[in-house]
Amino acid sequence: MNKSLRLSAIVTFFLLFSFSSFAGNSGYEIKIQIKGLKDTVIYWGNHFGDKQYVSDTLKVNSDGWATVKGKEELTGGIYLVILPNKTYFEVLINNGDQHFTVQTDTVDYIKDMKISDSPENKLFNDHQRFIIEKSNQSQALKVRSELNKNNKDSAAAIKKEITALDKEVKDYRLKLMSEHPNTFMAKVIKTMQEPEVPEAPKDEKGNITDSLFQFRYYKSHFLENVDFSDERLLRTPILQGKIKTYTQQLTVPLPDSIIPSIDTIIEKSRANKEVFKYCVANLANYYETSNIMGYDKVFVHIAEKYYLTKDAFWADSTLKAKIHERVQKIKPNILGETAYNMIMPDTSLKLHALHDIKAKYTVVVFWDPTCSHCKHEVPMLSQYYDSVKTKGVSIEVFAVGIESDMDLWKKFIRDNKLKWLNVSDLYNNTNFRNYYDIYSTPVIYLLDENKHIIAKRLDTEKIRDFISNEEKKASKK
Repeated sequence: MNKSLRLSAIVTFFLLFSFSSFAGNSGYEIKIQIKGLKDTVIYWGNHFGDKQYVSDTLKVNSDGWATVKGKEELTGGIYLVILPNKTYFEVLINNGDQHFTVQTDTVDYIKDMKISDSPENKLFNDHQRFIIEKSNQSQALKVRSELNKNNKDSAAAIKKEITALDKEVKDYRLKLMSEHPNTFMAKVIKTMQEPEVPEAPKDEKGNITDSLFQFRYYKSHFLENVDFSDERLLRTPILQGKIKTYTQQLTVPLPDSIIPSIDTIIEKSRANKEVFKYCVANLANYYETSNIMGYDKVFVHIAEKYYLTKDAFWADSTLKAKIHERVQKIKPNILGETAYNMIMPDTSLKLHALHDIKAKYTVVVFWDPTCSHCKHEVPMLSQYYDSVKTKGVSIEVFAVGIESDMDLWKKFIRDNKLKWLNVSDLYNNTNFRNYYDIYSTPVIYLLDENKHIIAKRLDTEKIRDFISNEEKKASKK
């Protein structure tokens, strides 16, 4: 079966190509010398979210010099100088600070870098060198700590050194922000900061009274240093890193928990229209294309609340129509929803209703006898069904053949001894493709005794594991 085009390609197009790269009108000119390179090309690019993009190719002369320039100012952010070996170093671009010189070599880009006419990049480079130095010291201390883990005195002393090192880094960054409060570099550092978490409350005996206090505090304050009104943060990896941590690490990985976290991010992003645009498009794309079962519910929420309203100012009628179509196909089969009641004929043309099946578990499988994957998966599912039925598990299969050739369908059933309920809708009278989002085969759903969808798009092995786990839980009750 041909697989239909997913919406992700459309969302990604609007995400990547509808953000302007330019901000002002005074232009930019950055001269770059890299000792050790000559008569070659390097590349100019930038961070955008958690990805990097190349925007220009620069010729390097015999003295290692290259120049990137333009008539319009670049939007602020962290930009990249990419060498022929695909390694890169970064420079910071801010409004009004776009005519400067960078000199370095191929031995150590950061350590040997010299900046002229850009106070911001001097701060940026000094910070990079400091952090590299302290990271190396920290790594050495951790190695020593592992070697001395059985020596309490040595381990305690090393831990004290690591704590002092962490404080040194923190103090350095606080000083930088204090002395250069209006720089983009200070904004970058502030965005990177994490909350200082207080001790958990204790009772009079010293026992912690709220074991989740520190986690809740950390999450509730995690975004307070992020300035969602600053479009420059889009062209750094920091903003997307914060969003990812908040939604994927600080949020329970269940749709009903993820949705409020998503809304928190998007509502904060309204402070800047380009940041808002990025957050909506990026999050919609992530949850629409995710392979994690159930995350399509998050996509539907984003689509209905932000795209299919007047909020998505960048989305034209064509994009909105495609998103609406995608939502219409996903929404009926979201986990927890009651499965659409299909009424279909079996091989003898007797009608059967999905909801009439009486079983603790109902497997709904859509398959095609001409599909190579079906030829492998359907017999495996049949073997599992036969074996688990003999063990007394209450399970039935509602197998929907979607091939229009009835003879092929019946032959496959006979050849593979499919003993479950075999039905077919040769003329799509039930519109099952839309209700169950069938764009390829096989597609397998698992329903509970009330015909609620409890799992979907599984293979036989995952069905086996899912039901086994459910039965183990039931036996412990």
